[in-house]
Amino acid sequence: MAQFETYRDAFPNTRLTRKDNGVLEVALHTDGGKLVFNGHTHEQFVDLFHQIGEDRDNRVVILTGTGDAFMDSIDGDGFDFFTPRGYDKILREGRKVLANILDIEVPMITALNGPVLLHSEYALLTDIVLATPQTVFQDKPHLDFGIVPGDGVHLLWPHVIGSIRGRYFLLTRQVLNAETAKDWGVVNEVVPADRLLARAHEIADGIAALPALTSRYTRIALTQPLRRLIDEGTGYGLALEGISAAEVARSMATQG
Repeated sequence: MAQFETYRDAFPNTRLTRKDNGVLEVALHTDGGKLVFNGHTHEQFVDLFHQIGEDRDNRVVILTGTGDAFMDSIDGDGFDFFTPRGYDKILREGRKVLANILDIEVPMITALNGPVLLHSEYALLTDIVLATPQTVFQDKPHLDFGIVPGDGVHLLWPHVIGSIRGRYFLLTRQVLNAETAKDWGVVNEVVPADRLLARAHEIADGIAALPALTSRYTRIALTQPLRRLIDEGTGYGLALEGISAAEVARSMATQG
């Protein structure tokens, strides 16, 4: 079983704070500002969510960002999409990070402090989603890079907003504002930015007051359908993403 002291400062792109009632706040960042997602954070977050899930003293988890975005910037550093062994690492990490989020057996709240242009599947695997008026959703990098959106968004967006809407969202790189996302069932509440974390903690404190096994087992019961969905479709989706990445690499080599 993990102990908070052993992993609290172990992740350079995450600020972890926990209150006495077991409410853990997980703030993603790069050098104290908004997160720049790259191959190193991709690897890091696998162990981050694993450690959180292994710590039985966590009662509720709040996932949030830093600065003016939850996640809207990506850098290629640390990624190797274009060789079999390089993409094998991406595929393994991509499967494990989603499984490890679902293996967090306590209720999770996402507090979206701004745009979510990549890895929105992290939020969709949590139980309560709060947003600000500045929050927008888009799956931007996949088709911008010419690769299949197969890392879990292909499963979760059609699941959450409906098959036709979900496919349109991904294929057209549609931008959803916070109110539309709320109307479509992606977001529970839209709150002012200066109230976002306070509202997240208010909800979390109420959940943390429940008997520990009640809140834990409720999360397990509610996420069981998502476990089946992710287990059945993520590996296949990531494999298709890898094939498309290989084609991009071939085209780049030909043009070069």
